[in-house]
Amino acid sequence: MRAFWIVLDSAGIGNAPDAEAFGDEGSNTWKTCYDSGKLHIPNMEKLGIYHIDEMNYGDKSLSPIGCYGRLHEKSMGKDTTIEHWEMAGMISPKPFPDGFPKDVLDEFRKQTGREVLCNKPYSGTEVIKDYGREHMETGALIVYTSADSVFQIAAHEDVVPVETLYEYCKIARKILMGAHAVARVIARPFVGQYPNFERTDRRHDFSLVPPKQTVLDDLKDAGKDVIGVGKIYDIFAGKGITETTANHGNKKNMEKVFELQKKDFNGLCYINLVDFDMIYGHRRDILGYTTALNEFDKDLEIFLANMRGDDVLFITADHGCDPGYKGTDHTRESVPLLGYSKCWKQGVNIGTRDTYADIAATLAQIFEIEYHGDGTGFLEMLK
Repeated sequence: MRAFWIVLDSAGIGNAPDAEAFGDEGSNTWKTCYDSGKLHIPNMEKLGIYHIDEMNYGDKSLSPIGCYGRLHEKSMGKDTTIEHWEMAGMISPKPFPDGFPKDVLDEFRKQTGREVLCNKPYSGTEVIKDYGREHMETGALIVYTSADSVFQIAAHEDVVPVETLYEYCKIARKILMGAHAVARVIARPFVGQYPNFERTDRRHDFSLVPPKQTVLDDLKDAGKDVIGVGKIYDIFAGKGITETTANHGNKKNMEKVFELQKKDFNGLCYINLVDFDMIYGHRRDILGYTTALNEFDKDLEIFLANMRGDDVLFITADHGCDPGYKGTDHTRESVPLLGYSKCWKQGVNIGTRDTYADIAATLAQIFEIEYHGDGTGFLEMLK
């Protein structure tokens, strides 16, 4: 049996019950794209996207062929890592700390031999514009964070070679443990001359290892394949993954998925499509985000045509990043869940679930493996 799990990174659907507590009341990534008038997603409509609870817009005239539902998050964060961990069955009731105290930065300076600039929440494109020239003049590293639990290190490739930047990230990863743990340390290399700096595609994430067993571990322990495409390997620090393909953008990641659809494997293919978040959400590009959803929907048509008789598909998101909302950070939103298999009933509303971990619990049911995580499976609704 093969299961494909596609995460549309940041494609939230609003109406999170605790959005106000995160300063995100009223955010709704999907609705912003819909309101642009440019959203054209017939294949997701066919699966049932607009039949999800509280999506009070869109064409509901079609009878869905898939299952559909809405997921609330239980973990205390709106970070890619925490939310993928919850999807995989591990709820994080405490948020990661934000900000970096003096003792952490002093140790980082000592071990790298370099000074630090910024140490504030910042947009990744703005931080190199504001600090890039000083970095090039002094060699000091640009360290910044965001609403995510991240320690980001930006450096010009002519000042700090990329491999050296990766070593600095590994140093930070070892320092940022325990009480000061962050989900990810991220290398952010850039090139160019002031004021026209540009980030390169040689970003690399150094993630915290999940502290508990996830469904990925359970699948691997049961002898199943666990294939990561995109950021999945980085998000789980490789734990529970048997094969990986690094992120090369939405289009190339989906081309890799089409290749995998032709392969015989027994287990899970877990895909993160990060362009929605990284290229369009954080940059508050409504048209770009909407176009990316349209492009994915075209790929979904190809994917559905290639599915085998007992293949399983889940499509979801990890948080919001509303391109029409204030600021540049992630937004606390509920997320959609679409599912499809030729073996399942059509048009099943799985309702509103109170944790992302229900996906992991359902995958464990599908593969009939021992499961050690959180959540409640819903496979019986689909049979």
